Amino acid sequence: MQKTSSRLLSLLSLLQTRRDWSGEDLAGRLDITSRTVRRDIDRLRGLGYPITTVKGPAGGYRLEAGTHMPPLLFDDDQVVALTVALRTAAAGTTVAEDASRALATLRQVMPPRLRHRVDLLRVTAVPPPAADDTLQVEAHVLMELSRVIHAREELRFDYAPGRGTSADSPRRVQPHHLVMWRQRWYLVAWDLHREDWRTFRVERIRPRVPTGPRFAPRELPGGNISTFITSRFRGNDGTTTDWPCQGEVILHLPAAEVAPFAQDGIVEELGPHHCRLVLGSWSWTGLATEIGRFDTAIEVIGPPQLATAFGDLATRYTHAARATRPETGPTR
Repeated sequence: MQKTSSRLLSLLSLLQTRRDWSGEDLAGRLDITSRTVRRDIDRLRGLGYPITTVKGPAGGYRLEAGTHMPPLLFDDDQVVALTVALRTAAAGTTVAEDASRALATLRQVMPPRLRHRVDLLRVTAVPPPAADDTLQVEAHVLMELSRVIHAREELRFDYAPGRGTSADSPRRVQPHHLVMWRQRWYLVAWDLHREDWRTFRVERIRPRVPTGPRFAPRELPGGNISTFITSRFRGNDGTTTDWPCQGEVILHLPAAEVAPFAQDGIVEELGPHHCRLVLGSWSWTGLATEIGRFDTAIEVIGPPQLATAFGDLATRYTHAARATRPETGPTR
């Protein structure tokens, strides 16, 4: 039979894996009697673990949430997953400092074999370069937005102006989702003044108090937040993840040289020096510009709007080349 301390850890580990356990199941897993299970449950309760007794024919136990964080027990794979998550979160995110402290605490109590394993795991999360108008997202704002979303309360907030825009009047919205897109936090909400869905940069939000009345949530276009946010940032209406403009061309380059830079496009090999590329963008001009980056001969398969966009760009570039002023020499 296991020693009491080892048996308690095994019991705690089982209680953390699912919501309810019968006393009989626990006894069978630990190879002890039901009476010993009851004694060990009382010992864990004495250590601060909120374990309730589940009523029913067989009876059972449940590890509940308490008023404070009790010690937790993780298996090896969970520790590795936590390390990866914390190291990623420690790279320029809102909770970077707290994530670093949590990672240091976790590493301090690891057994040597596991500490050596995670030390071999080198994860470097490189955030994209911050724009000049990027502000730091404050943790208390994230918490307040999360609270009103959960409570389904209307929110009033001041919205700091972006570059080249004037200060906006206070906004009144029904908040629905808090999302991160390419290292930036956004609030997805129904704007009550504009009567439409909007996405707001969280670092520019300053919540007002008190919050408004509760509301019945609306159905999000596209059916889910992933479809909606991807669609909106692709310049669409929120109901589909397709690009508004999609074209097909043949490039005089090997497929292997095009594929790494095609993003979400489709690349089909046509020969050693040719490939077919299907790509999308938010506008026809934008699409033509993206394809032109490959710096090779291009054959447009379709649609006609893409060929027209190439013609417009050619005219624009020709004009720009002719309008370039020659460098002047030093004056005497």
